[in-house]
Parts: sequence; structure tokens; C-alpha cells
Amino acid sequence: MRAPLLPPRDDRGLSTVEVVILAPVMILFILVLVAFGQLVDGHGALDGAARDAARAGSIQKDHDTAVAEAKRAASADLADVCSGPVSVVQKSAGFEPDTLFTVEVSCEVRGLSMIGLNIPTTLSSTFSSPLDPYRRTV
Repeated sequence: MRAPLLPPRDDRGLSTVEVVILAPVMILFILVLVAFGQLVDGHGALDGAARDAARAGSIQKDHDTAVAEAKRAASADLADVCSGPVSVVQKSAGFEPDTLFTVEVSCEVRGLSMIGLNIPTTLSSTFSSPLDPYRRTV
């Protein structure tokens, strides 16, 4: 004797439930990818700003002008990347010819705050540029 055939199940609305459950997860995943992409972009921009700040400072005639120009160059490079002030600190010992002018640039970049995670993300980068022994000092 054969088993009686059961009526087919009604699957209407099942895909709607799947979409309601999976859509927020997928949107959150995409936002996390964008946030980490901004962190990577911010780190690259910070490296470039440190390079530009060290170079701008190394071609100046005196120490005070060198530090001021390094800060100006880094701030200009990071104007649309950082969410706070840009910090430029000279890490090299002096400003004598044939030495290195080293700066550390740091700031708080936008990243995870765009998805509502208020995690401070302060990145820093260091770069050195040689001081030309034949530059004019007058």
C-alpha cells in the first residue's frame, strides 16, 4: 500500500523573512568594509603628509621656519582626512647640515565612527629627510 500523498507546503513569504534577516547584516558588513577602507586611506595619507612635512622642513634655512613649514605642509595634506587637529613633532636632535630632519605626524582619522562605533583612531607616521650640507644659511 502506498503512503498517502501530503499536500505541498506553502512557502509563500519565506524569502521575505530571509531578506528581513539578512539585509541589515549585509548593510552592516558593507559599512564595516567602508570604515576599514577609510582607515587604510587615512594611514596612506598620513604617510604622505609625514614625507611632505619632513621635506618641507629640511629645505628651510633655520629651525623655527623648518618646524612651522612642516606643520603647514602636514595640515594642508590632512585637511580632509583628520577629524581633529594635526600634530607635528620634530623627533631629530638638531638642525645641523648633514643630519636628518625627522618628524612624527599624528591625528585622529575618521573610520569606525561613521558606523556609530565611537572608537578613537589616532594614527601616526614618522619620516626623515636629509638636511642639505650646501644649503644657504643666509
